[in-house]
Amino acid sequence: MTIVVEDDTIRIEKLQLGFLGTNAYILTCQKTKDSVLVDAPAKADKIMERLQSTNPKYILLTHNHMDHTGALQALRDRLGLPLATHHADTGALSPPPEIRLKNGDVVSFGDIRLEVRHTPGHTPGSLCFKTEKYLISGDTIFPGGPGKTGTPDDFTQIIKSITGQIFTLDGDTQIYPGHGNPTTVKKEKETFAAFSSRPHDSNLYGDVLWLSS
Repeated sequence: MTIVVEDDTIRIEKLQLGFLGTNAYILTCQKTKDSVLVDAPAKADKIMERLQSTNPKYILLTHNHMDHTGALQALRDRLGLPLATHHADTGALSPPPEIRLKNGDVVSFGDIRLEVRHTPGHTPGSLCFKTEKYLISGDTIFPGGPGKTGTPDDFTQIIKSITGQIFTLDGDTQIYPGHGNPTTVKKEKETFAAFSSRPHDSNLYGDVLWLSS
């Protein structure tokens, strides 16, 4: 586990779990110790251990891919917390999520308000969660490029999501992705500018990097 943010208001802890090294995040209000878990990749016991010193209120899902949901059922059974996802990514989740989020919603816990941003492309129901200058981005954006897409239309969609929902944020906003290390809005806007200045095949999709694709 790694503490990636700790100030007077919020603490954000990252746990890298599962066969793809997926990041789960525990966000905790420093005043009340209320918390939320974002994604549940694997190792429910380890996640439970890290939640013990907090008052967990919700499980939030950035998107419904197996490397982000491996421990979800065990955690739902043991914690009894409401699960919140976008309706387009409910898939075969059973039981269905208690809360269906949409763009512009706010998830509150303690003194923390998480803004919900719908960022389709990697999946139809991909979500990002923002509070203060911190963004939990799931697999929508990573250092150096967008999340993997399955079709040219998906790639067009994820670029629209990134430019419309992420690049409109302040440049010093810290981005905490679903895999790997953090980045900033400023850095990704700069490298995206280099990408968008070059011509590209209209059928581009898949694993794309701003500087080499």
